Amino acid sequence: MTERTESAERLARPLIRLAKLVGVATSYVGMSNDYHEIKDDVLVAVLAALGIAASTDEAIDESIKRVLDERRTRLVPPTVLHIAGKSDSVLVNTPILTVPSASITLENGEEYAGKIEIGAGDGSQAYVINDEFIATASVNLPEDLPVGYHTLHVTVGKRTQDAVLISAPERVPLLDEMKSGHLWGWMAQLYSIRSAGSWGVGDYEDLKTMLVGAKKKTDADFILVNPLHAGEPVSPLTPSPYLPVSRRFVNFTYIRPESIEEFGLLGDEQAAQVDELRSQVEPLNGDSQLIDRDAMWRAKMGALWLIFKAGRSQERQAAFDEYKAGQGDELEAYATWCLCYDKWGAPTGEDGNWEKTYTKDSPEVKALREQYPDTLDFYRWMEWVAVDQLEDAQRAARDAGMRIGVMSDMAVGVHPLGADVWWYPERFAKGATVGAPPDMFNQQGQDWSQPPLSPIDLERTGYRTYREMVHGMFAKAGAVRIDHILGLFRLWWIPAGKSATDGTYVHYDANIMLGILALEASRVDGVVVGEDLGVVPEYVADSLSAHGILGCAVEWFEQFEGKFRAPADWRPYALASVNTHDLPPVAGYLEYEHVKLREQLGLLTGPKEDFEKSAQAEHRAMMQMLVENGYLDESLLTDEQANEWKIIQAMYRALQDSPCKLLAASITDAVGEKRAQNQPGTNNEYPNWRIPLADEHLNVVPLEELFDNSKLQQLAAIMND
Repeated sequence: MTERTESAERLARPLIRLAKLVGVATSYVGMSNDYHEIKDDVLVAVLAALGIAASTDEAIDESIKRVLDERRTRLVPPTVLHIAGKSDSVLVNTPILTVPSASITLENGEEYAGKIEIGAGDGSQAYVINDEFIATASVNLPEDLPVGYHTLHVTVGKRTQDAVLISAPERVPLLDEMKSGHLWGWMAQLYSIRSAGSWGVGDYEDLKTMLVGAKKKTDADFILVNPLHAGEPVSPLTPSPYLPVSRRFVNFTYIRPESIEEFGLLGDEQAAQVDELRSQVEPLNGDSQLIDRDAMWRAKMGALWLIFKAGRSQERQAAFDEYKAGQGDELEAYATWCLCYDKWGAPTGEDGNWEKTYTKDSPEVKALREQYPDTLDFYRWMEWVAVDQLEDAQRAARDAGMRIGVMSDMAVGVHPLGADVWWYPERFAKGATVGAPPDMFNQQGQDWSQPPLSPIDLERTGYRTYREMVHGMFAKAGAVRIDHILGLFRLWWIPAGKSATDGTYVHYDANIMLGILALEASRVDGVVVGEDLGVVPEYVADSLSAHGILGCAVEWFEQFEGKFRAPADWRPYALASVNTHDLPPVAGYLEYEHVKLREQLGLLTGPKEDFEKSAQAEHRAMMQMLVENGYLDESLLTDEQANEWKIIQAMYRALQDSPCKLLAASITDAVGEKRAQNQPGTNNEYPNWRIPLADEHLNVVPLEELFDNSKLQQLAAIMND
């Protein structure tokens, strides 16, 4: 039998001890249950990305000592998690025979008035630092501490240290409607759904219309949209919404110019100019082949500049000023990056490029800000407008009666040359990217090119980066879907210059980040969904369930040993859907579009015939599950092509039998679309994230007709049954 654990000799090695000390995995079990031990050079490179030297034996010994000394000499960890309503404690390092004291400043600035007890430590052996014996005591955190981000002050002798004290709910509470039943909604790619008023790409005004229409005409309670994170300021725009330049802000290319209050201040000449700019891209609304973001943005940006220069009323200017003051340095980071990109060109990462040459503190950057104050303010203004329009869409959804409204999607990370990384390099690991190890779907592994957040910086700063991002998303949504939620527990880090096969997992403090999600969701009566598809360790699934976070159940993926599981056997804490954006819509999948496309693009790792046989076996197994559970009349399978829509309906009827708390129907399935929105493993070989919404005949489905579509109405009737 193959050894599946590291030997005592390996565990005793200083490099292995150092790696484990800072949360770097030294071995792992893969998707095929295969055991791997991480090579030394990979461990050394990943540790270097964390800022920890390990290239020599001396460096390893010194790093171990430094890490341990740092932990032992601090009085209290920089970030402390407390579960509201529970009695727990935090350990304090203190000299023997010295009793610490503690106080708490609440989030609102008031002092906690209750008594804070000091207790015994954990009984661990005392150690010596600077000729002084150090042991531990405990600060007992009170049960009645309110939910929020507080400050814990700990004093030992003449030393006082503070910690960010995160008091979070134990779990995300279920909405009342989900306790004894479920809610359902639509999944949509916002950019793909255009109205007569669009500029060639779906926008925030379209989202508002869609939300209200979905509730009024289908009684849906949410719409899950693609990530709406911030992107580039000028063309060319990155098509993928999962590679943003910042997750802290929203994408201002989705602004509807005519919906801005200041549009009404334009004179006749300026209004005519805006109309002319829109007329240049209006024909794009009827294009069923390709979304042209760049053409849209070239025209729309000109219109937005005209509206910006028209000025604002005193009240609106005051609101804009208040927004800028509230966002502070974070907004300056994004606006300044946009200005540099605008005036100096796209960041390339090459020597001599501004992104690599200058930092936020460079005199050249300061001079550019002073040279173009209007342009800098224009980028601040566009973000303010974008936030306002997205918040307006969410308010309209709630006013229409939607229980959730917008379900926003949070990407795994950010562009390596984006605003977040440039302005705040200390927040990210240097010399590593995030991806996934080899599995049965990607035998070479995956490198997503995104730099990982540093777990060391997160802890040191009280998880401020993550807190502000989650808070910002819940300010504009009723639910948040976390892409690759496994990344809150561990992320696959790939050192620079290595292939995706030569990486390792780096562990994060998931309890703190899940606590932040629970805290922010509870403040807006929100919902959290974690994308946990693929092989998920048992402890991850248990933790998500314990925190009240829903996973994902996808009908095409609910398989075991060649058979599909009946929906009645799915887990309750999940968002159930038939498919995902990485698969063709059901009509396309039933016609083997995924087989044809992967062959056409050269993505098959073996003979086409083998993949085709596997897809056919999967197809038959799905039909068998539908027939055996009474969702589909077996006689319809004699002519699947003629009965394709009935088969699709059967697959959605199956969702209704699941105990899942949320159900989602795909807009693409509802109108007969067959093309995938994204083909993993490709870039420009396939028009990823650029497919407009069309029916089975490749006729554009405009927003004005969407919810009156007969197929969509039939699907909605099933979801409401």
